[in-house]
Amino acid sequence: MSNVSPSGPPMAANPLTRAVLEIDEYASGLGWDRPARLFALVDTARLRAQEPGLVSQLGLEDGEAAAFTPIEQEELPAGKPLDEFLGRIAWPDAVAGCALTVERLMLPPSAESSVPEGLDEAGLAGWVARHPDRQEVRMTVAVLRDGAREAAIRLRAKDSPNEVLTGADLVPGLAEALAATFAA
Repeated sequence: MSNVSPSGPPMAANPLTRAVLEIDEYASGLGWDRPARLFALVDTARLRAQEPGLVSQLGLEDGEAAAFTPIEQEELPAGKPLDEFLGRIAWPDAVAGCALTVERLMLPPSAESSVPEGLDEAGLAGWVARHPDRQEVRMTVAVLRDGAREAAIRLRAKDSPNEVLTGADLVPGLAEALAATFAA
């Protein structure tokens, strides 16, 4: 990304991309080896109108605010599979979207052909953890009620705001799971 603000994440024209990069920067400031974090995305203008006290607490009263304000939710329950947890979420109407940041190990596409057959989920996770080409990544994925999606991926080996990859289709499975939280 070439447009970098002096303090903060790289600038992005798309409001959802800006929200994803803001969350990525926040997660980056907390360091690595952290649990997944869930955020509600609320319309900042609506928040200003309906909750002026909260706007003041969040420091949104001055300057040009982003279109979406990420509000971190309670910590995800330890030991509960992420898909099971997401399957139980329902958002109130005031929430325009949601985002999740999670750390994972990933392999390059070239490693797909060498995956041993017949591995269960735990076996596959162990095999990936031992693979010499594995990369630790932090993925931040956001979806809006209207179906818009965005993701940011940060490699631990290239832990810099200028090295964050963004795109709508980077983590489709997680985006689908987040979108399903608005389907009810």
